[in-house]
Amino acid sequence: MPQVKPKVKLLQYTPVPENLVSMAARLCYSQSDLEALEARVEQRDQTAFIKKVTGMGHLSVIEHAAFTFGIEGVSRSFLAQITRHRIASFSVQSQRYVAQGGEQGFGYVIPPAIEALGEEAVREFESQMQAMSGWYEAWRARLGKGEKSNEDARFVLPNACATRMMVTMNARELLHFLNLRCCGRAQWEIREVAWQMLDLAYKAAPALFENAGPGCLGGTCPEGEKSCGRADEMRERFERIKGLK
Repeated sequence: MPQVKPKVKLLQYTPVPENLVSMAARLCYSQSDLEALEARVEQRDQTAFIKKVTGMGHLSVIEHAAFTFGIEGVSRSFLAQITRHRIASFSVQSQRYVAQGGEQGFGYVIPPAIEALGEEAVREFESQMQAMSGWYEAWRARLGKGEKSNEDARFVLPNACATRMMVTMNARELLHFLNLRCCGRAQWEIREVAWQMLDLAYKAAPALFENAGPGCLGGTCPEGEKSCGRADEMRERFERIKGLK
């Protein structure tokens, strides 16, 4: 059975999202028609205007920009976390219609804390995954295999079992997601995915995601006494994304 690691790909996003956001914001305060507004935003860079608008808290306009990510190499435990973000669309590989594993067994995620215990701990974890894969295949065989057997045999699969999905968020919800999940206090797996998403989103629309990421990037950690104490590490990581380091 293969061990897997989180991997994120930006599949599609709103073309020239900064221009669309700028057009939406200008429309709110202008008598110009749509053609004139479109021509205006295409004539010059909109970064400064977007910074001004978002700084005023006028965030509804950035909801017009959407980003769709493909995510794989993550666990079902991760799935339970990311779907708590309700203003998003999800398509997830089905454990009912898709048999898990085959001859090699299902893919799985090994927590870093277990890897840190050494090779013996990793082998023990892998042995447990192998046992569960055996239970799963045995139940599939007894239940006749196919869709009906998959839906009941999957009950013995662990949270470590790998899955893949597509996720779409508008820019405002994505900023909210990144603020919560890039934080050093977020669970390690969703934090890693969030940082990969931030990297991709920033490269696609730097003006929209200039101030994205955990709250500590802009000053004092909002977690207070529960702070992870790694604000400098978080800032350095985002500076690398921006190409400043």
